[in-house]
Order: sequence, then structure tokens, then C-alpha cells
Amino acid sequence: MIDLRSDTLTLPTPGMREAMLTAPLGDDVYAEDPTINELERRTAALLGHEAGLFCATGSLANLLGVRLLVEPGQEVLCDAAAHIARAEMGAHAAVHGVTMRTVSSADGLVDLAAYEAMLSPNAGPHLVSTAAVAVENTHNFGGGTVQPYETLAELSELCHSVGVGVHLDGARLWNAHAATGVPLADYGRLFDTISVCFSKGLGAPVGSMLVSSAANIAKARVRRKRLGGGWRQAGILAAAGLYALDHHVDRLAEDHLAASLFARAVAEQAPGAVDPETVATNIVVLDTGERPAAEVAAAALDEGVRVSALGPRMLRAVTYLGVTADQCAGAGTVIGRLLRS
Repeated sequence: MIDLRSDTLTLPTPGMREAMLTAPLGDDVYAEDPTINELERRTAALLGHEAGLFCATGSLANLLGVRLLVEPGQEVLCDAAAHIARAEMGAHAAVHGVTMRTVSSADGLVDLAAYEAMLSPNAGPHLVSTAAVAVENTHNFGGGTVQPYETLAELSELCHSVGVGVHLDGARLWNAHAATGVPLADYGRLFDTISVCFSKGLGAPVGSMLVSSAANIAKARVRRKRLGGGWRQAGILAAAGLYALDHHVDRLAEDHLAASLFARAVAEQAPGAVDPETVATNIVVLDTGERPAAEVAAAALDEGVRVSALGPRMLRAVTYLGVTADQCAGAGTVIGRLLRS
């Protein structure tokens, strides 16, 4: 079985398991777990920020990061297919009273003019005031697209000029960094709060990080505890994140190559399903045309390939540590044949 549903399916490598086994531990609610403290310090430094907060999930890190910028009753602007809008169970509204207005854009890419037109930081007593803009890089449902750095810089300048915060959902920022060569700190300096994930392309079993100023992280630590997200000896998990930073960032280029090979194999038999030239990182989105996506996914499963049906006519395949380039190319051949038929 070749399972390309998500890069969250990665399993710890033997070296990562060894690092977890031997990690020094403490109680993180008392801020005494040395391995967590090191991961928080190191990740914040990589992204050019003062402090970090280790969280169980990217959803929790996003929830805390957005809340640092947006008060209950205020709004965050984001893409219509953003993870915070579509895949976090309405938590920002349900838990923190944060509302959203969304922008529909091509492949999730930032539409600077649309955000400029929508920004309303001082909407008065009758309308909702904009407190933040959230950006996803890479964009999951957009097909792993990478936000152009120049556009992000312009958006950051625009928002900060009118007193609006900027949050980066950087669950796969590592992939954007690997694809473009833009230093992580250059991305980081544009945003007030940033979440990054260790359990996708980096291959750790659990964990995400929120980074921001030291004052913001102190507030987020209290809110994390309030939400039941305090850790004890979670350094055993943070050790996996440290190992991933040392061993799994550079190898993300292998996943990007595997995704390209998958897309090319599909396109050889079903050219209308995907343009391989648009595959920038490790996510491939396919248009199933007249065939229902769920039907194609079911047929692929019968032939030993798992992909996700994310819409009536949309399939997604994600490459990651644990599946080889040859396996991905073979899976693409299966999917392409099913789409052609």
C-alpha cells in the first residue's frame, strides 16, 4: 500500500526514536523540561523571534497565535481555503469569539489588492474591526503553493502601516524554505506570530511551535494551560523536533521531487488532471474532471494507492519521508490510468 493521503503519516526514524529515548526530561508546566526549552529557544531563533511555545498540534498553535492579535468580536482576514477557516473546526469563533472574512484566490496565493480593500482596522461601533491577516505558507488546499516573498513583504508593510497584525500559519514553512532558499528568519521577520509544524514533512510524531515576542509567548502559555494544553515530561516529543531540525529539513527537496514525479506520471495519461509545472512542493492537487473524486479514490485504494478526496472533483496526494520517489511515480501511473479510463 502506497499511502499519500498526508505527510502527517510520517513515522519516527530509528535515529529520531533514539533521540526521544535518551532526551533529558522535566515538568514543562514548571518550565523545567530542558529538551522543550531548547526546542522553543532554537525554533524561535531560526525564525528571528524572541520566544517559542511548544504545542500539541498546529491547530492549537494557530488558535493561540491568532488570539494574541485578535480580541473577541474582532476579525481576522484570510484565504477562503485557509486551514484556520476550513480545517480547525470553527475553533477561533467557538473558543475565542474571533470572526473571519475570507478572500477567494487562485491556489491560495495572497491577493494583495483584495486584502487592502478589505482592511478595516477602525470600523466604528456598528461594523467588525480588522485586527489581523492570516497567511498560509505553503498553502495546503491550494496544492502546496509557495507564497512569493515579495508579496508577503508588501502585505506585512501594508498591515503594520495601519496597525493590523499578521499571523503566519507556517505548518509547512519548512517546505517553502526548501523550495525557495529564502531564510527562515527572513520569513519570520514579516509576521507578529508564527506557527510551524514538526509532524508533517519533518517527520516527528507530534508537535508544533508558536513563536512571537517574549511578552506574547508569556500570554500564550497561560492560555495554552487554560485550554488544557499544558505539558509535563513532553521533552520526549520535543527531542523528535530537535532531531528533525538537524536531519530532516534539507531532505525536503526529495519530497518535492517525488511529488513532481507523481504529477508527471498522472499527466502522461490524464493531462487535464494536473499541470506538473505548477507543483512547487510536496502536495499535488488533481482535477478528476467528470468522475467523482471519491469514486477515483476508492478505485485507487483497490489497486494499493491511498489519496484523499477533498472535494467533489478534487484529489490530493502528499509526498513525505517514508515513501520513495519510485513509489510515488508508480502511484501516479495508477491514478493517471484511472482518470484516463
